[in-house]
Amino acid sequence: MENRRILAINPGSTSTKIAVYQGDKSVFLKNIKHSNEELAQFNSISEQFEFRKDIILKELIDAEIMIDLIEAVVGRGGLVKPIESGVYLVDEKLKADLRVGVLGEHASNLGGLIADNIAQSLPNAKAYIADPVVVDEMIDVARVSGHPEFERISIFHALNQKAVSRAFALSVDKNYEDLNIIVAHLGGGISVGAHLKGRVIDVNNALDGEGPFSPERSGTLPAGALAKLCFSGDVTLDDVKKMIKGEGGLVAHMGTNDAYEIELKAKDGDAKAQLIQDAMAYQVGKSIGACAASLKGEVDGIVLTGGIAHNGDLVNYVKEMVSFIAPVIVYPGEDEMKALAMNGYMVLRGDVEPKRYV
Repeated sequence: MENRRILAINPGSTSTKIAVYQGDKSVFLKNIKHSNEELAQFNSISEQFEFRKDIILKELIDAEIMIDLIEAVVGRGGLVKPIESGVYLVDEKLKADLRVGVLGEHASNLGGLIADNIAQSLPNAKAYIADPVVVDEMIDVARVSGHPEFERISIFHALNQKAVSRAFALSVDKNYEDLNIIVAHLGGGISVGAHLKGRVIDVNNALDGEGPFSPERSGTLPAGALAKLCFSGDVTLDDVKKMIKGEGGLVAHMGTNDAYEIELKAKDGDAKAQLIQDAMAYQVGKSIGACAASLKGEVDGIVLTGGIAHNGDLVNYVKEMVSFIAPVIVYPGEDEMKALAMNGYMVLRGDVEPKRYV
């Protein structure tokens, strides 16, 4: 069992991360960067399928990975219908919704599709997705917005939020299901979730509509001003969509989606960079406070994770705002590749029964 191999695939907006695990040990890890020039040749994310799949296979061959030994290929789940947390077998119904992008277009939609294509070429492999971004455990009262035409929806970094929550629980010798935790994933998108005894009862739509702004997403915007812009005649629907997701946040304020670049500018005395970085941290702190209210003040820990959690100044800003609520623990970076692989490993061991998408 310890020799059984798992391939994990995590497509992001500008990269594709792959990992090969032998049992619970990593034997290969690669973050494949995609330049703007490379991606510009495609009109949609779905058109990137062959491009990304071929690069993955080339990297595995170049690394002399014996791919025929792989028994589980686990892809990052995409914007399918809201589903409960868990591992799902990639079948025709799931693939159909991944192609369509039921809740929108995102690079993660390719995860399950590429996983299935590669698994079908291998002698003993099956394809899965695990804890996709549309995991939905929200309580009913959290779904209601100020107008019935606009229901709040759960789209967040479920895979990493669940993984770091379990890591925190292990560190305090508790079960995840016995704790109340607030997790802020700070990456290309930012999601802040209230975990009540193992369920994320409230979280912002981190893709295209709510919460703190991030390197390339606008987060919550003033609704009246946005409506006025939409009917000004100066912008198209596609323009507005790009402002909300892709060309919002740091891109709009600073002309880059590189949070590390902004961090360096702020350290170098750039007043605007400092203000925008502080504003992003401030919005994260506010969202954590809101989650504390959702948990009625009973919070065992606050976890900051994701790539931007490497920024000590930003982390300290958030800590100053929220440390009165509960201890703040930082897991910088992400554990998503290991989380994907371990979900596949649990299936191979028989510890987890894969679910069917319906």
